[in-house]
Amino acid sequence: MRAIVLVGGFGTRLRPLTNVTPKQMLPVVHVPMIERVVSWLGRHGVDEVVLSLGYRPDAFLDRYPDDECAGVRMRYAVEPDPLDTAGAIGFAAAQAGMDSTFVVVNGDVLTDLDLDALVAFHRTCGAETTISLTQVDDPSRYGVVPIAADGRVEAFVEKPPVGEAPTDWINGGTYVCEPGLLNRIPDGRPASIEREVFPDMVDAGVLYAQRSPAYWVDAGTPATYLQAQLDLIEGRRGNAEDGIAPDADVDPSAEVDHSVIMSRASIAAGAVVRDSVVLPGAVVMPNARVEGSILGPGSVVGQGASVGGLSVLGNGIEVPAGAAVDAARLPDGD
Repeated sequence: MRAIVLVGGFGTRLRPLTNVTPKQMLPVVHVPMIERVVSWLGRHGVDEVVLSLGYRPDAFLDRYPDDECAGVRMRYAVEPDPLDTAGAIGFAAAQAGMDSTFVVVNGDVLTDLDLDALVAFHRTCGAETTISLTQVDDPSRYGVVPIAADGRVEAFVEKPPVGEAPTDWINGGTYVCEPGLLNRIPDGRPASIEREVFPDMVDAGVLYAQRSPAYWVDAGTPATYLQAQLDLIEGRRGNAEDGIAPDADVDPSAEVDHSVIMSRASIAAGAVVRDSVVLPGAVVMPNARVEGSILGPGSVVGQGASVGGLSVLGNGIEVPAGAAVDAARLPDGD
C-alpha cells in the first residue's frame, strides 16, 4: 500500500511558528509532526509515502536525505504552483504512477485511526473513495458528512454555518482511494477535493465513509498544536511520553507543570511554565511565567515577564523583562 501525504500548505493558521518552518516539520513532543504521521501509516502496512510538497520543500529534503522517514520509503512531488487539495493529490499520484488502491492523508492530522479497518470497509463496499469520519463538538469548521446506513455519503457540506450542520461527523482527512478518483480531478488548475470532487462523487454514488471513535486532532492551529502535545504527555494515546527533553536545562527551583520542554530549552530559577510548549532553544528567564502558550525556537521570555492566553512567540522573539504578553502572536501581523 502506498500513501500520499498532503504537506504543501503555507500553515497560515500556525503563524508565526510557520514563518520559517513548514507546519509538518514542527516538533510534537520532540518528534517532527510528519514522522508521527508516517510512523502511523507504517504501522498499518504502508510501505511508501509520497509527500505532496509546496511550501519550503527544502526543509523535508534536507531532513530526510536518504528518502526514508520513520522506517518508510519516501518520495517527493513538488508542486510548481499551489494546486489546492484535489490538484495536489492528482499531481502527486501522477508523479508516483499510482495505479492501484492508495491512501491519502492530511499531514497535520494526528490520529490513532484503525487504517486497516478503513481499507477493509472500502473494499467491502466497492467504493471509489472512502473517507474516515470523526465526531466533533463544532462541525462548522469542517466538511460535514451525513451517510446512509450502508456508509454511502449522502452529502458533503463544507464548513456549514454554526447550528446548521446536518451531523457532527466530519471529514477526518484520511481517504482510501481507487485510481478512478484521479479521472475526476481537473488537469492544470487548482481544484478542491472537498468543494469540487467529493460533491461530484456524491452525485455519482461512489463516495463512502466510515465513522471512527479513534483519537483525532487537526494539529494546525495553536490551540490544537498545543493540545496534541499535552495529550501525549497525559497518556491519552497510550503510554505517557516524557515532556522534558534529556538535554533541556530546567533549574531545580523552577516549576514546570503539564508542559513540554524541548531540546536545549532553558527554564531558569523561579520560573513557572504551565500548560505550555517550549520549542527547542527557547529560554524562560528567572521568575518569568508562561501559561497556556507556545514559545518558538530560540525565543526568550525576560526576567519577571509573563506570557499567557495562548500566546505564540515566533523564532527568536524576545519578551522584555517585566513585560506582560497575553493572547498575542509575536511578531505582530504574522
